[in-house]
Amino acid sequence: MGQWVLLALFLPCASMSAVFIVYFCSFWYAVTYRAGDDADQEVVKNSRQKGLSATQLNKLPRITGKDLVLGNDCAVCLEDIGSDKPVRLIPGCNHGFHVECADAWLANHPDCPLCRSKLDPELFETNPC
Repeated sequence: MGQWVLLALFLPCASMSAVFIVYFCSFWYAVTYRAGDDADQEVVKNSRQKGLSATQLNKLPRITGKDLVLGNDCAVCLEDIGSDKPVRLIPGCNHGFHVECADAWLANHPDCPLCRSKLDPELFETNPC
């Protein structure tokens, strides 16, 4: 009868120990090898161009606030665009933003800050026509 009591106490402890060991090993594996994946992804992110260059920004159209059609609020700084203020117009979606706000955004993101439409690379190609 003493054997059964020993088995009744030993088997649950042994199985819980096995579960703990598997959990610990999987946690260690995830932390150790996942850190390497993050570093690799960071290298890939840094190798890609983040946004537009100054030359590309200067090729985007500039208008004044009074010429805006789709609203007078800058979605970057959330302030009203005055009628005499310079505005950077995003081709394609025609959203307008303060020049400083748009340039700061577009230097890091190659898309519209409001609708996230990508800026077509053909906009920046020089045509001899």
